[in-house]
Amino acid sequence: MTPKDPGECERRVLDAAPYVLGALSDEELESYSAHLLGCAECATEVATLQTVADSLALGVPPARTPDSVRMRVMAVVNGEAELLHAAGHGADRPVRARPRWRALLQPALTAGGALVAGLLIGALAINSGSNNGSATHVRTQTIEALVSTPGYHASAALSKSGSHVELVVSNMPAPPLGRIYEVWLERGTQAPQPTDALFSVTSSGSGSVGIPGDLAGVSKVLVTSEPLGGSLQPTRPPVIVASV
Repeated sequence: MTPKDPGECERRVLDAAPYVLGALSDEELESYSAHLLGCAECATEVATLQTVADSLALGVPPARTPDSVRMRVMAVVNGEAELLHAAGHGADRPVRARPRWRALLQPALTAGGALVAGLLIGALAINSGSNNGSATHVRTQTIEALVSTPGYHASAALSKSGSHVELVVSNMPAPPLGRIYEVWLERGTQAPQPTDALFSVTSSGSGSVGIPGDLAGVSKVLVTSEPLGGSLQPTRPPVIVASV
C-alpha cells in the first residue's frame, strides 16, 4: 500500500491533523480519504493522531472560562468582523495559506494538545496578573517516577505547581490496541482508587495528563494499561509508580 507518487506522501502528511479534527473541506476530505487507502505512512499517522485526539478530552478536567477572558476574545472576534466587512466580500478568502496552519497544527497534536492548551491558559493568567499590578510566585516540584516498560527507555515524572499536579511521560510505548493508560491514586494500604485521567502517547512516546482530585493523604500515583473507557479496578500491573 504505497502512493503512486512518493513525493505526494511528504506533501500530504500535513493533512493528517486537520483530517482527524474534521477541518478539511468536503473536496479535501474526499481527496485525502482516497489517498489514505493507498498510503500506509499517512494512514499510520492518522491512527496515531486519532488516539491522541480521542484522549485529550479525557485528560483535561472541565473548567469554566472566566468572563473577562471571554469578553476579550469576543472583542477580538467582533473587531475582526468589522475589518472584514470594511474590506469587502471575499477578503477573508485563503490564498494558498493552508499548509502553514496545518504545519502549526501538526506539532500541537503530536506534542499533546492538552499541554499546549495549558501553556496558553497559563500565558493568559500571567498577562492578567500583570495588568492587575500583582505577581504571585508558585513553587514547582518535580517527582521522578519508576517506569516498568521492558525494551523501552521510558521515563515519567510528576510536576507539582501549586495545587496543580501533572504527569509527564517520554519514550513510552503506546498502550496495546483497544487499551488506554489510566491513573490511580493509592492511600496507605488501601486499594488503588480509579480516576478519570486517561491518556495515550504520541508516535514519539510523549504524553501528559493532569492528576485530578485532592492528593491529600495520597502515597502513590499509579498508571496501568486498561480497556478503553477505563476500569474500576486495575486489570494489569502498574507500568508507572510515583511516590508522592
